[in-house]
Amino acid sequence: MSEDEGQVRAYPVVRLKPKAEARAIRHGFPWVYADELVTDRRTQGLDPGALAVLEDGERRPLGLVTVNVKSKIIARMLDRDPDAVIDQAWFETRLARALAHRSRLYADPYYRLVHAESDGLPGVVIDRFGDVAVVQPNAAWAESHLSDLVAGLIAVTGVATVIKNGSGRSRGLEGLAEEMAVIHGPGPAGPIPVPMNGATYMADLLGGQKTGLFFDQRENHRFAARLARGATVLDVFSHVGGFALAALASGAESALAVDASAAALELAKAGAGASGTGDRLTTRQGDAFEVLEALGTEGARFDLVICDPPAFAPAKPALEAGLRAYERVARLAAPLVAPGGYLVLCSCSHAADLQSFRNACARGIGRGGRRGQIIHTGFAGPDHPVLPQLAESSYLKALAFRLDG
Repeated sequence: MSEDEGQVRAYPVVRLKPKAEARAIRHGFPWVYADELVTDRRTQGLDPGALAVLEDGERRPLGLVTVNVKSKIIARMLDRDPDAVIDQAWFETRLARALAHRSRLYADPYYRLVHAESDGLPGVVIDRFGDVAVVQPNAAWAESHLSDLVAGLIAVTGVATVIKNGSGRSRGLEGLAEEMAVIHGPGPAGPIPVPMNGATYMADLLGGQKTGLFFDQRENHRFAARLARGATVLDVFSHVGGFALAALASGAESALAVDASAAALELAKAGAGASGTGDRLTTRQGDAFEVLEALGTEGARFDLVICDPPAFAPAKPALEAGLRAYERVARLAAPLVAPGGYLVLCSCSHAADLQSFRNACARGIGRGGRRGQIIHTGFAGPDHPVLPQLAESSYLKALAFRLDG
């Protein structure tokens, strides 16, 4: 036996069923679904996150995968080299490549550093806030290799603090428990100021939603801010003031931020204060649909209305209900737009493709008694790269409409 053969056989072997599409995996698709893999007793006995060599139905190796028999995504491709060793050095190589891209894009170290499969680290999300990094190990393999991942992260970026954000739907699907912890360095004393698009945002890294801030909307914030000069702005599902603060920094006359979370709105106020625009921001806490209806009853009108709701269709079973919810948002928001004003509608549901979302928005605008033209279509920023073979990595859509006069 050669030395190379011995290395390959150091890992257990899992095999695709004969009818599974090995070609897609060879061409870059990173997942194997449970019904595509032979799940014999040995495979069933693998611990969640175990490493294995994936073979096609003819016993030809396809690469090194991580296996979780408790997940519908039973295997995730880690490396096309079946001999790969997943250690700190391996993580450093992936992280250095990810960092080189972000460093070219952004002068300041505030961005998504790792976007899961798109950066070659399946199920791993890392957002960077200066010298603090928030890691979401959303797959079992990442949880079991967390120490090497964190060591590599510190070595490559030099961050002083690493926070583990072990929350969210994805971890539940992997059979992982929720956990929030500072796992390296001193924890932040409070919300961290984040400069973006001329504004300062306040990100609560330990108690906020997701990692504390949504970097993916940065480019869409910037575009909407171009429409906001001298305008009155309504930002619904505002979180910590995403669109509102960018609009105010660009010269909006005023902005009203609406969100169900009082804590998020307090952070929006703090961000406006830090940006020097606190006198032009007002907030309104409440259910977004109820507030939209109330504003319509009050006869309120705004030059620019933005609605950036949570994922109404996080998976295919929720698609129809999700599209109805997006249509309802558009129907309630359209009458609030002043004649000749702008309406920006967003979706972060990967199950709702662009055409379906666009159609739902158009129906809603029509049902709201308005007509409009699409002037811009936006997506996540370039620190959220898309893996061409994986539709799920392209999830964010933003449509800007100019409505009739």
